[in-house]
Amino acid sequence: MDEFFYITTPIYYVNDEPHIGHAYTTILADVLARFARLRGRPTFFLTGVDEHGQKVQNAARKLDLDPQTYVNDMALRWQDTWKRLNISYDYFIRTTQSRHAKVVEHILQNLWQRGEIYRGEYEGWYCVADERFWTEKDLVDGLCPECGRPVERIVEANYFFRMSAYQDWLVDYIHTHPGFIRPEWRRNEVLGFLRQPLEDLCISRPASRLSWGIPLPFDPAYVTYVWFDALLNYVTAAGYLQKAPLPPASFETVWPSAIHLIGKDILTTHSVYWLTMLKAAGLPQPKGIFAHGWWVLEGAKISKSRGGTVKPLELADVYSVDAFRYFLLRDMTLGQDAEFSRERLDSRYHVDLANNLGNLLQRLAQLVTRRGGTIPQPGEETDLEQQLRGLCTSLPQQVFDLVEDFAVNQALERIFDALTAVNQYLENTAPWKASKAGGPTPGAPEGVARLGTILYTACEALRLCSVLLAPVIPKKAAEVWQRLGWQPPEPLAQGLAWGGLQPGAPVTVGDPLFPRKEEVRE
Repeated sequence: MDEFFYITTPIYYVNDEPHIGHAYTTILADVLARFARLRGRPTFFLTGVDEHGQKVQNAARKLDLDPQTYVNDMALRWQDTWKRLNISYDYFIRTTQSRHAKVVEHILQNLWQRGEIYRGEYEGWYCVADERFWTEKDLVDGLCPECGRPVERIVEANYFFRMSAYQDWLVDYIHTHPGFIRPEWRRNEVLGFLRQPLEDLCISRPASRLSWGIPLPFDPAYVTYVWFDALLNYVTAAGYLQKAPLPPASFETVWPSAIHLIGKDILTTHSVYWLTMLKAAGLPQPKGIFAHGWWVLEGAKISKSRGGTVKPLELADVYSVDAFRYFLLRDMTLGQDAEFSRERLDSRYHVDLANNLGNLLQRLAQLVTRRGGTIPQPGEETDLEQQLRGLCTSLPQQVFDLVEDFAVNQALERIFDALTAVNQYLENTAPWKASKAGGPTPGAPEGVARLGTILYTACEALRLCSVLLAPVIPKKAAEVWQRLGWQPPEPLAQGLAWGGLQPGAPVTVGDPLFPRKEEVRE
């Protein structure tokens, strides 16, 4: 059996609508999951929402709603956004689900009984927006270093997880698992953080101040700190403590394959808080953590808390969902920040999608239509056909290797290089001349056969490239298949072999796959 692939996004706060950062992480996870399925790997893709905490309680209060009613409505909004962006998640977790609360309570009780949690007093600067305590040295001009909002001084009794006891273990684990935190400079960032003494983690909030959370099983006067609650969603969804696990395999099979896809701003919570929590609970570590960069405008992170946002559905409405997905994946090098601009999106749309891909499909469909409207029977290949076929048949493994290394933008570049080669092949063979004249020698059988070979080779190369593009632009890839008269096999991986197009299959011209911008609804 192929290795299991378990990919997770962070679970997102429900107190606001999704922005481009949320969309990027989720689309990237979706693309990785689709590539894994294309390779035939059993796959489980998890996303969801974090529904507890002070931000949610405050947002519900402002609307004069009880928190559960508020989060029910907000969760539907997030699910609707992912549906519109064609996200193929296997499970959408909500932290208000009873199955999750049972996991949180079980682990808290276990840690409490074993002395891993203790009661103490905490004093520090607290940011309500981020639900995090900060030390004096962390503050920037007296404000939260994360969101720039005011903080408040809080002194209160709370419960603490003995995170400091696992500092040496964590440092050693990261050193002995060099590919565990990626990219490498994020790994080095975590190790740099761990050069300072690690403090214990406050894992509770008094219910008198914050009632919206999972009560501590050993002291109901307190609720669980939102990060301790939220991080455990990953093992809940993987089937921990459940007789009938949700994934298509047992917890013991699914969980060790977990890859956490996160933004760099939550690297510490995942690579320090989460890993020490798992160690203390006696659970295996995930397979890895990958921290991607931010989308930025003029060098600043795009987020509502920083005064600016980009709404993904508005862009998808203008350019199409698939074009938006393609832009996000093509224009960010994983691990690094990427500058967002409508000009860049517009350029990718026209140069890559409308010209290189869309025009190629259009001209091929028109050429085949002039010849009778069906996929032709190929004849003897020349060096030109053999070179293009060799390029295309070697492409899947190259793409899979790059995706496995999280270099999705490079994988897309490789696919579009192949499409450029198909366009160049057509320029070199000029089938439109033969099509108009009936062949190099009008009416000659060898001319008809040669034209059939050219058109079959170009159409088949386009089909194979479109299968590799399907994880990124699934709707448009399916439209390419329909236009070429190709019925995708089950599993789709079989469609990566050369020769999938059947001579005699009907070809349709149709409207442009990606209409020019002047034709796009603004």
